[in-house]
Amino acid sequence: METFWNYLDQIIKSHELVIDRKKGSRHPKYPDMIYPLDYGYLQNTRSMDGGGIDVWVGSQIPPTVNGIFCTVDLIKEDSEIKIVIGCNLEEIKQIHEFHNDRFQAAIWIEKS
Repeated sequence: METFWNYLDQIIKSHELVIDRKKGSRHPKYPDMIYPLDYGYLQNTRSMDGGGIDVWVGSQIPPTVNGIFCTVDLIKEDSEIKIVIGCNLEEIKQIHEFHNDRFQAAIWIEKS
């Protein structure tokens, strides 16, 4: 398990984090979905949807990896991981609620 987190840390350190959806912004296709925290991706990486690896960024400083959410999306018919960086327990709860609705589900895996 330690190797997984070390590899994830290496990917994060070697790729630029792009925040393309600020806290409080609306999803471009689903305006009822409001982002509870900053959300973006790691530039020049690839995830299941062909885009960069997704990242949630919270308020803790220094920002360190808390864990990942594994998601399943019935609309997109895919699954992905979402890296969680610098989040407190309340922020992790907000992300969990965001990813668990009628069309998607997520489980939380905390960094050990």
